[in-house]
Amino acid sequence: MNDEIIVLSEIEAVRTNPSMYIGSVSNDGVHHLLFELVHNAVDEAILGTASKIEVTIGPDFCSVEDNGRGISIEINPKFNISNVQLVLTKLHSGSKFRKTSDQFTTGLHGVGLSCVNALSTELKIEVKNKTGLYCQTYKEGNALEALSQITEAKESKISGTKITFYPDKKIFKEFSSFDFDLIYNSIEELAFLNPTIDFSLNSQIEKISFDSKNGISGILIKALTQTQKLFGEDIKFNFKQNDLSFECIFNWTTENSTLIKSYVNGVSTFLGGTHVNAYRSGLRNGLNTLITEHFKGQWEGDPLQIDEALDGVFVVINCKVLHPNFEGQTKSRLTNFEIVDLIENEVAKQTISFFKQNSKNLMIIFERLQTLRKSRSIAKRVAERIFLQHGTKKINEEVYKKQFGERSKTWHSSAVWITDQELLKAHADHFELSEDAIALDVCCGSGVVGASFKHKVKKVIGLDLTPEMVNLSKTRLDEVHQGNVYNIPFPENAFDLVCTREVLHLLPYPENPVSEIYRVLKPGAQFIVGQILPFSEVDSAWMYRIFKKKQPLIFNMFQEEDFRKLLLGAGFVDLKMTEMNVWENIDVWINSYETTHLHRHEIREIYRNASSEIKEVHPFKILPNGEIHDLWRWCIFSVTKPLS
Repeated sequence: MNDEIIVLSEIEAVRTNPSMYIGSVSNDGVHHLLFELVHNAVDEAILGTASKIEVTIGPDFCSVEDNGRGISIEINPKFNISNVQLVLTKLHSGSKFRKTSDQFTTGLHGVGLSCVNALSTELKIEVKNKTGLYCQTYKEGNALEALSQITEAKESKISGTKITFYPDKKIFKEFSSFDFDLIYNSIEELAFLNPTIDFSLNSQIEKISFDSKNGISGILIKALTQTQKLFGEDIKFNFKQNDLSFECIFNWTTENSTLIKSYVNGVSTFLGGTHVNAYRSGLRNGLNTLITEHFKGQWEGDPLQIDEALDGVFVVINCKVLHPNFEGQTKSRLTNFEIVDLIENEVAKQTISFFKQNSKNLMIIFERLQTLRKSRSIAKRVAERIFLQHGTKKINEEVYKKQFGERSKTWHSSAVWITDQELLKAHADHFELSEDAIALDVCCGSGVVGASFKHKVKKVIGLDLTPEMVNLSKTRLDEVHQGNVYNIPFPENAFDLVCTREVLHLLPYPENPVSEIYRVLKPGAQFIVGQILPFSEVDSAWMYRIFKKKQPLIFNMFQEEDFRKLLLGAGFVDLKMTEMNVWENIDVWINSYETTHLHRHEIREIYRNASSEIKEVHPFKILPNGEIHDLWRWCIFSVTKPLS
């Protein structure tokens, strides 16, 4: 097999299995291609051979241009093609593998340019150097012609590389256009991370230059715009040693959430990694030392947990590592373990030094930590307990319709529990009445819960607010109506069974729909309802934080006692409950319409920062590839409407 065939087979391998190389063929994957080009240009600037990077967005194409050296146009003696063609058609052939030993660049895998080329319907590369302008065009990864010289050198010493590519819509089926806001925000971050580089972004209507003089402070300033920070001046740590450069800037806020934005060699490590874990541990260790030295008699209980130390912290971490190791080509998590002790010790040391020099701030942070600790230890069911909320909010039907209309498109693939057959069977197993029963599945969604009773009852009718869900459930149920569970469009004493699942926590005044369900049931009829509940008081607030970030519509995180009171308070009797556990893939669950990218990141951080208290009562696991699997406690309740 000759070298040419090897090159072609590598392009075909990328086109056949693109997710293996770029992580996804969604719109995220398209933008990953763009930022492969951008980061290659950043690497050129880090090496000191470029100072400007220009990104241009067209209706269905994007280009990235730098004023660096220009990719080598020489013929490669081994493959008998130009080096330009080599880096565009052969994996791991990028010049970043020949970088000098003292430069911090982003490269690990080196597949970037060849992947962009392979996954484009068309790609054009232009290289300027001291001898002139050279150009070559590719289609679906294959060169249409050899690299050719377009113009000869001019007197100016301008050099650089420009790559224009058109994502292949046969591969990226969801792609229609580039996301300007996403690209703007990402380039703005790169500008703050690399203040010596001039970045510009061109669209069809404007050209934007970025003011990055604040460095990474600019990222934190932007993150803090919607919150109130605890200290007037942000806290900055930095150090350099051997193959590592580390800087961070952070502040505590009045929030109870944590925001960590981390970067390695200019790449956003949104899944964190060893550098983030070391910062977290170092901050916790430094604060524990200060508490021991200054507040020993005032602190109660065990030393600070990491999640306590990080509560309310907004931090930007910028790390440069000579030989970075990442999980996967998307470079979303750093795995260099040799840097952990150094970062952890330095952060602890600088935390102690900062607060010793700022005694007023030390008192402020101690009082905050003490209040947080007391709120957890005195009464978890008082401090962070989520009671049934009896507010003044009214249900906004349009909000529910819009969200669940969108979710209906991928409903069954959006969570494990939706179609889990054992879980559905556990609901149906509670049914105790005759086969002549008429059942109502309220908030029926796709109708899978109601359908699980079809072999036990005469007829199943569905009710849902969302037109798309009504259409979806018609394929499973005998009859489906559009309507609101607060005003069920059926007369009193109409049904022998009402069923629903994982709905009541999304509703304000949950006692009202339960009362409506009671109304439409016949005397002696059953109400069967499934609900995810915390394992104990300990994980109640923790779960609420996760579910609220995933689902903005959530109103309640019921505990078992709450849910029993809700059902019995409506007048039901003969309460029975079965319990089963279902492993849920959190990465799948949070990849949904209503969950923002920021909240997805924060949910992952909540799991990673879980305290030992949480881990003792609530099983979950973080796999080597970064996936999070959570064991959910499903409680299926059956109650009966009294005969009189």
